[in-house]
Amino acid sequence: MSDLIKYFREKQMKESSEAILHARCPYCSMQCSMELIEERIVKRNRFKAKPNKQDPTSEGRLCMKGLFAHQHVINGERLKTPVVNIDGEFVSVSWELALEVIAEKWQDLQAEYGKDSIGVYGGGSLTNEEAYLLGKFARVGLGTKYIDYNGRFCMSAAASAQVAVFGIDRGITNELSEIADAKCIILAGTNIAECQPTMMPYFRKAKKNGAFIIAIDPRETATTKLADLHLKVKPGMDANVVIGMLKVIIEEDYVDHSFVQERTKGFAEVKEQVKTVSLATVEKETGIAQADIEKAAREYGKAETGMVFTARGVEQHASGHQNVRQFLNLVLATGKIGKYACGYGAITGQGNGQGGREHGQKADQLPGYRSIENKEHREYIASVWEVDESELPRKGVSAYEMMEKIDEEEIKALFVMASNPIVSTPNSLFVQKALEKLDFLVVVDMFISETAKMADIILPCTSYLEDEGTMTNLEGRVVFREAERKAPQDVKHDWAILCELGRALGKEKWFSYESAEEIFNELRLASKGGVADYYGITYERIKEEKGVFWPCPKEEDNGTRRLFESSFMTTDSLASFTNLEFQYPKEAPSKKYPLVLTTGRVMEHYLTGVQTRRSHDLVQRSMDAFVEIHPNTAKKYGIEEGKLIRIESVRGTAVVKSRFTEGIREDTIFVPFHWGDLQSINRVTSPALDPVCRMPEFKVSAVSIRPVHQQQKEEEKKYKVLTG
Repeated sequence: MSDLIKYFREKQMKESSEAILHARCPYCSMQCSMELIEERIVKRNRFKAKPNKQDPTSEGRLCMKGLFAHQHVINGERLKTPVVNIDGEFVSVSWELALEVIAEKWQDLQAEYGKDSIGVYGGGSLTNEEAYLLGKFARVGLGTKYIDYNGRFCMSAAASAQVAVFGIDRGITNELSEIADAKCIILAGTNIAECQPTMMPYFRKAKKNGAFIIAIDPRETATTKLADLHLKVKPGMDANVVIGMLKVIIEEDYVDHSFVQERTKGFAEVKEQVKTVSLATVEKETGIAQADIEKAAREYGKAETGMVFTARGVEQHASGHQNVRQFLNLVLATGKIGKYACGYGAITGQGNGQGGREHGQKADQLPGYRSIENKEHREYIASVWEVDESELPRKGVSAYEMMEKIDEEEIKALFVMASNPIVSTPNSLFVQKALEKLDFLVVVDMFISETAKMADIILPCTSYLEDEGTMTNLEGRVVFREAERKAPQDVKHDWAILCELGRALGKEKWFSYESAEEIFNELRLASKGGVADYYGITYERIKEEKGVFWPCPKEEDNGTRRLFESSFMTTDSLASFTNLEFQYPKEAPSKKYPLVLTTGRVMEHYLTGVQTRRSHDLVQRSMDAFVEIHPNTAKKYGIEEGKLIRIESVRGTAVVKSRFTEGIREDTIFVPFHWGDLQSINRVTSPALDPVCRMPEFKVSAVSIRPVHQQQKEEEKKYKVLTG
């Protein structure tokens, strides 16, 4: 018996192996690096993620999403071949046939309806190389002006505000390490503890060092618990709170006069405008006591160092651009920018939300953060791409407006890569009906997402473990993502798919790359001289230096770790104050829709959940969507805890389970947006758009609520009346 046991143990050891894969989490903008240990024991694989202690951003931390990210890669639902929709069923086909059908259909549509009959919809999770190439593919491969991406719903408000005020948009103006020495920190509309958990220790260090932390949020969250002062603002009233704070800062003279005089413009007008602001009115409109507004202003104003961070709670409004600009007024008035432990940060949501918006996915942008309407910018990019400037399309429209163009049947075909617009877009029932009008829909994804279900063809792509390239994290640090796991045989990288499509369209000259690094070197040249200048960044430098900060115009440059130390990047080197304008949501509660719905994220899931809902450990922790509701509100509407309730707006209905909490305002409910179908809260949300950046108003929608069983009883009652 002992010999038999020994034999089987020796056989097991021979059939066992261990591989260590160097990887980078595919989810949030921290872009934490790790080692993924893959053990093969007989015929079973076992994985264990281990954080990289040398990572300068995460400092050796990894959250639960990163720990279990590999699970979606090995999920059995993953697509392994191209599939074609035949009479409602997806059938596997060869790449040759799929590419041939796509090219022929696109060419036929463009011949009949023009080049702009095809739209391209990208994503903020693509590598820099793939984001760059997707923009080039739209404009050179297809010649269409219609390209935008899901980052429009993430960073557009903060990006446009920073460009208007500072002349440049980089998520955070300083290194994260400086947070520890900020003496006052404002966290506005951001739940970092759940959205970027590995960033939280920076704020805990600051608090330990004596920082006064102010949180502005209509909910109590794991992040607000860290705060010394929590301003539980009415949704959509953030800008008005800040205007009240600015009044106190100016009238009690916490202003850095030398900074304002030497490095800004527009302050005199703002100083006059604050005289007309009534703090009593601000209190009434925002729900924040005047004393708390004054305390927040004084703490931030008197602090020697300070930082302001905003996220989607401030930005996802039809007034998002102006909301952010009011916060930037605070920063400028106190001179807390361009110095150690003083700055502003827009907490980027998606893994490459920063890099993804710099190199050409946005409707109005060319690589390097150039403007597609600027002749000089167009001519430079045309020279890099070896096309005539006149051949480049002009500006298109934003992501949601593309859906309107589809509904109007101006866009006949849509190419979607790294996104799931049926779940991520507001007013999603309208979006679904619009997509049904398409003549042709092609989706690139690892899984059959809610959007991919509607596709004519789905092309399978590689995962984060298989697809190397660069990402730009929330600090503006360009990092390298290794890809040491072999991809399934018939699955291709996103950049390789774009090259294959380019060849199928007869555009091989412009899409003949052999590696991600080759694409990056062209990106460097395309960005040269632009606002987002990557020219001095090379793969070798990124690997050796553990990331390089942009802008970095020359290889001998160290990169820019802290922005605006001596000047801003505007044409006159000055930062601009903006007028004080009270902001209000486009939709107010009514008798029919008496509550305010706001949306957000939970720690266990990412974006529309296409990947995280296929990681069983994450699903076990958070299986279904839910609505946070105050017990008093629940009682008023006959809601029982843990029961299904129907949330309804003028646009549509969602059904989720109730979750009671006293940590939310009684006039507000909260639902995360990671689920599809009837649990998709974006069936309800408002598509009102910001006039500057075209950000939709996800954070404020007027809704009604009622128990699902109540509606069933009402329908039964109606049925009995009708049938006698």
